[in-house]
Amino acid sequence: MRHLSILMVTCVLLATAGDVRPQAQSPQTQPAGLRVGVVGFVHDHLSGFFGQLRAHPEIQIVGYVEPNQQLATQVANQRRLDKSLIFADLEEMLAKTHPQAVVTYTSTFDHRRVVQVCARQGVHVMMEKPLAVSIEDARAIAKAARDGKINVMVNYETTWYRSNQVAYDLVHENALGEIRKIVVHDGHRGPKEIGCSAQFLAWLTDPKLNGGGALFDFGCYGADLATWLMDGLRPLTVTAVTQRIKPDVYPKVDDEATIVVTYPKARLIIQASWNWPFDRKDMEVYGRTGQVLTVARNDVRVRRPGANQEQLVAGKPLASPYEDNLSYLRGVVTGQIKADGPSSLEINVIATEILDAARKSAATGKTVTLSRGK
Repeated sequence: MRHLSILMVTCVLLATAGDVRPQAQSPQTQPAGLRVGVVGFVHDHLSGFFGQLRAHPEIQIVGYVEPNQQLATQVANQRRLDKSLIFADLEEMLAKTHPQAVVTYTSTFDHRRVVQVCARQGVHVMMEKPLAVSIEDARAIAKAARDGKINVMVNYETTWYRSNQVAYDLVHENALGEIRKIVVHDGHRGPKEIGCSAQFLAWLTDPKLNGGGALFDFGCYGADLATWLMDGLRPLTVTAVTQRIKPDVYPKVDDEATIVVTYPKARLIIQASWNWPFDRKDMEVYGRTGQVLTVARNDVRVRRPGANQEQLVAGKPLASPYEDNLSYLRGVVTGQIKADGPSSLEINVIATEILDAARKSAATGKTVTLSRGK
């Protein structure tokens, strides 16, 4: 998933701060199969997962878990699932179907329990972003993963963007100079406004089950990407302001959040919102001598030192198995690659620490200073 030259965007091996990318597989290479369980039907990203399966015949679904019987039946009928593979209890599914990994479509609050149960059985876990609703849960997840010797991975749509990879490579080639500022914009018109399902809205707008509103739902992207770009550097301070611009729609959680994060020589600004007029997931990275702005999934606008104008640069396809979340999951579980990059547990514990501090800052109106040595 690394491309050394931005102009040529050539796939090579890179070894930087826990991040290694191999050459793409030859067309003749057959990917190893993987036995996977699906935990939870309450997350709307589940539809994307089912859509991906057509392109991943090596993924064998051995069991499903959904305690809500009505929802389980509804999804089974819609997706024509084998109802004999649907369980109400995670431990029972693991014991009877023996998956190598599970993909998790529960509320964020339930991530901790899923990992702890799976870790005891040596089953790897990939969940939808973000990792956890609190830094306490994130550290408990990390401990369970260490004790159970499993990999925990977090699926962000932006992990698989060519544009973000190009930005990362520019930074790590020192093509822009040392990072001074990162600005990340993420969100949409709002989950209700875009037609999210009732079961998704029920927990997405619950401060306990989601951790917050837009702050956690979309603030996590910026925290994750910046931590990756900064090679896992923990920040010094976090300051956040949240608003309820639409209290009639979202009475329990924020729908607007701005987070300012400071590092010794840089600043991160995260703009997370359920009030954008359009969907957006884009990032600006300003170095000491140059800048890069991502354009949707595939392109970037780069201005290099001494240049009078920006250059539009297209990213090449990401090397296998870094092109999508299921390829990555299979690669990690089968030992082909190490769990690294924006979806890695290490990066996401720090990202959760940023979100946790942002929530505290917004609640108190004060800047939160992160303790050293953790």
